[in-house]
Amino acid sequence: MKSMKRLFLIAWSLALIAGCATTQGATTKESASAPKSSDPRTLAFPPLEFQIPKSERVQLKNGMVVYLLQDHELPIVNLTAYLNAGSIYDPPGKVGLASLTGAALRTGGTQATAPDQMDRELEFMASSLESSINTDHANVSLSTLTKNLDRTLALFAELMTKPAFDPARVELVRLHAIEGIRRQNDDPKGIASRELNRAIYPGHPMGRTPTLASVRSITRDDLIAFQQRYFYPANTTLAVSGDFDRDKLLKTLESLFGGWPNRTPSFPAVPDPKDDGSAAVLHVQKEVNQSVIRMGHLGIDKNNPDLYAIKVMDFILGGGFTSRLTQEIRSNQGLAYNVDSYFETGRRFKGPFIAETETKSETTVKATTLLRSIIAGMTLAEVSQEELKLAKDSIINSFIFGFARSDAVVNQQARLEFYGYPAGYLENFRDNIARVTRGDVLRVARKYLHPDAMKLVVVGDAKKFDQPLSTFGSVREITLDNVK
Repeated sequence: MKSMKRLFLIAWSLALIAGCATTQGATTKESASAPKSSDPRTLAFPPLEFQIPKSERVQLKNGMVVYLLQDHELPIVNLTAYLNAGSIYDPPGKVGLASLTGAALRTGGTQATAPDQMDRELEFMASSLESSINTDHANVSLSTLTKNLDRTLALFAELMTKPAFDPARVELVRLHAIEGIRRQNDDPKGIASRELNRAIYPGHPMGRTPTLASVRSITRDDLIAFQQRYFYPANTTLAVSGDFDRDKLLKTLESLFGGWPNRTPSFPAVPDPKDDGSAAVLHVQKEVNQSVIRMGHLGIDKNNPDLYAIKVMDFILGGGFTSRLTQEIRSNQGLAYNVDSYFETGRRFKGPFIAETETKSETTVKATTLLRSIIAGMTLAEVSQEELKLAKDSIINSFIFGFARSDAVVNQQARLEFYGYPAGYLENFRDNIARVTRGDVLRVARKYLHPDAMKLVVVGDAKKFDQPLSTFGSVREITLDNVK
């Protein structure tokens, strides 16, 4: 038996050696006949063909809009509700109300399910329910295994329609917000972003931030009133993706939300932000080794006809490792690790244009000067053909990554309707980018970039600066509040 086994092993080894020799010979022949490898910089590829996945739009009897996209790869369901609510609607003396309402909505339980019971149930099912209210919208979302969808969806409906705002949980949310305000001056980047936002949106709801006084003035009744004012079916858009039965889900939604009453829309009037076109130099003294530099001005909204040319200009100026800002300030000068710029496209109001970097204290004015000059340079001459091609190819080819997951697809399409984007926005996006010319980039740079009318904010130690900030104009010192 042992001799037979030995013979088998010898035969197997010889066969393996012979196979390797044959493979090696074939490889050698193939190598000999194969052309020399091409320069990767000269390789050409066919145009990328990509069709945007489609989700289904359904409107429930109560007016709620639902976007559906089934994906049975994993036994998971994700759902997000979008509602027109936000901190832009905070009453003047109660800034922070929307944020507190969003936080306490989930943690405060419902009229049928106490907070502790909800926490235990969700943990047992490995489900999650989350809520938040941002600048211009409210979010309530769930994620669950398919087998637990019915119960998780029932809890979701309770949160949307009958939240309890448990007093103890509301107080906990308030204390958390107060602690955040007390710590808000610990982070130099946070300070710079906050002060730039205030400078770009003076006196506008977009530029307000909560204070200790405003948060302390907010009552539980305020939270209840805010939720009741903005949470109703016709003000709600749902995005649902994952492993669910379409007909059953729609029937369940009709049942859960069928008795939820609609309300007469009541949105406070919010004026459009205005740009006075003036420059400003703001300094926040903070004894740190690195200066935080932020500059910008009022920008554009989603309805701007030059949106696509601006996106291409954005990429060339400050959109990545190949951008002018990164190449010069980081790669050539070594003044900063991070530097970028961008137009933040406003969805309801004009968003800002922002340029930002951080540099050691001793090169603060040098880096700021260079940042401003590179931005101004965009308005002086057309970009090169190579810059244009790289920007357009990068934007077009990266477009598909926004559709890698079913939840990303359905949420994106739901948001387009929620924010009122024009029909065909996604379908025409790549063609609109492809049509941008060098002349378009120069035209929009001259129209929308205002290097001489920017608000400049620097957070750092003025004693270590290479030159005084007055190099850029009259300096207004911002004193950090000694929050107590």
